[in-house]
Amino acid sequence: MRELATVLRDALPSAATPAARRAVEDLRTIYRSGAAPDTLAVSDPQRAAAYAAYRMPATSAALYAALTAGLTAHPGLALSADLATQAPLTHLDVGGGTGAAVWAVHRAWPGRVRSTVIDASAPALALGADLARRSGDPALASTTWESRRLAAPLTLPAADLVTIGYVLGELPDPLATALVDAALNAARTLLIVEPGTPRGYAAVLSARTRTLAAGWRLLAPCPHARACPLPDNDWCHMAVRVPRSGLHRDLKGGELGWEDEKYTYLMAAAPTPRDPLAPPTSHADATAPSPAQPTPARVLRHPLIRKGLVQLTLCRPDGTTAQVTVSKRQGAAYRLARHTAWGDTFPDPRASPPS
Repeated sequence: MRELATVLRDALPSAATPAARRAVEDLRTIYRSGAAPDTLAVSDPQRAAAYAAYRMPATSAALYAALTAGLTAHPGLALSADLATQAPLTHLDVGGGTGAAVWAVHRAWPGRVRSTVIDASAPALALGADLARRSGDPALASTTWESRRLAAPLTLPAADLVTIGYVLGELPDPLATALVDAALNAARTLLIVEPGTPRGYAAVLSARTRTLAAGWRLLAPCPHARACPLPDNDWCHMAVRVPRSGLHRDLKGGELGWEDEKYTYLMAAAPTPRDPLAPPTSHADATAPSPAQPTPARVLRHPLIRKGLVQLTLCRPDGTTAQVTVSKRQGAAYRLARHTAWGDTFPDPRASPPS
């Protein structure tokens, strides 16, 4: 399977045109407004290409990071009814446009998943299909691209994995609620990703409430099903570093060869008998606690590393947050803390395995 960045480089113009820059600026204005758009943001091929160059790499990277965070924390469970595959057989991406989530899912399980993308933008779907054909992954290339506008009453086809990426915050609240409910009725496993902003987290938090009310089990990032312990002026989000292409830098007017994409997310499993999950191929050897071990905490901020000390801000399984300092004298815990990043899990220092 070819890298998304390579495929974008081959499929898109090598340099930004004035029209492309205008298209990007229009998209940025729409997304920054915080209001649900009343017309399609990606309304023509020029805007579809601009979106793919400007946003698709970061969106796909955030979706992949959220997906693997949930799977690494819960390996060994079956995502589909076919236990022999240890992978989702079917994937539905709602509002997926050019297919950022499809690339993330097929990066996790190359050649093994049947994906369907639903979106209202025909130009975005057409470009997504072209990019998928260039991927070198027959399964990704055979993705179904379905033109469909989201509107209540809303039903979705059943799928092992349903992804909703960077969509809920763009919808009116009643439609966002209807979409979450439809996804809960359709999926075995649900992944929701939004921009790492207060508005994005509010959308995820609302979805979290409905997910728990439906009896689902949270997989990531929350280590508990209690109320979010963060104060009103704070929000849970993570970040993933994404390389920028020359076209990307030109479109955004940036000089750095990378950017940090901040995102917030929720991954959850349906109640049994629709119980999921399997680790992706690239994380097959990931370690995680067995059922006999306590649930780990989640790291909410960049760890602060000082000489002989690491300070971690944790969201704990008991529904609280705390700053924990791990010293060099703690041996294995210190070595683990030194290699722990923002968004990772970390053993709760107050917990101990049951005897």
